[in-house]
Amino acid sequence: MNHVDVFYRSDDGLRLYARDYPGPGPDASVILCLPGLTRNSKDFSTLAERLCSRYRVICPDQRGRGRSARDPDPDHYRPDRYVLDMQTLLTVLGIGQVVLIGTSLGGLMSMILMATDARRVAAAVLNDVGPEVDAAGLARIAGYVGKTAPVSNWEEAATQTAHTNGIAFPEYGKGDWLRMAREIYIQEGARPVLDYDPAIAQGVVSGATAPNLWPLFDMIPARPMLLVRGETSDILSVATVAEMQKRRPGMVTVTVPGRGHAPTLGEPAAVAAVDAFLGAIVPAQ
Repeated sequence: MNHVDVFYRSDDGLRLYARDYPGPGPDASVILCLPGLTRNSKDFSTLAERLCSRYRVICPDQRGRGRSARDPDPDHYRPDRYVLDMQTLLTVLGIGQVVLIGTSLGGLMSMILMATDARRVAAAVLNDVGPEVDAAGLARIAGYVGKTAPVSNWEEAATQTAHTNGIAFPEYGKGDWLRMAREIYIQEGARPVLDYDPAIAQGVVSGATAPNLWPLFDMIPARPMLLVRGETSDILSVATVAEMQKRRPGMVTVTVPGRGHAPTLGEPAAVAAVDAFLGAIVPAQ
């Protein structure tokens, strides 16, 4: 483990957590990794371990996930509130500017941050998400978030993880699902439990349709951007990718073969694309 545990307070008093991979030195460029709806900082451990010899990498747990406190008011589980928390984190750490890597919800947060606080963002990697979210994928997510049946042991946790995510990772075997389960669940007493507050589902379930974020996308100033899409994604459509490319001709795109929503960014195609993108825009130490 190359990271340092960081605990800090949000502007509304919640105790939040992030992993800080210090990188090669005090002048290292900073990458901020933002996970998906039900996920946490552990999702980026492999990526951070690989990149931290060249960059400083920050991997936060959003409120209600991982080692960050659960919010007593579920109405606060929404992207704009998470973005405020990330601005607080960067201020606490004294970081002026970052490269964003955002998966799913983390990508939506990245777009909000770029559109509303562009001075903090040097560039962004959007992982399998855009300003328009496919209804089929949203319905699939709403069908399991906060509704997953309890499990008794890690084998059941792996089976449950496969049931929820199998469509995105068709080649995964038992060992892969157990590894993913260790990222999603945490041991609590005698059994594993999901490492998030079930109340985070409130915003997904109550929203009948995904918001139209095209106006927000159009507000984003000129910044280098890489868009990663899983080949069989039910969240980010080919048509949405094409429209994003039309509106931002300089955006780099890559499709990860055989992957749905969302790529882990450990796939060879994703690794090559991220490394090339970072190498072209961010000086490594």
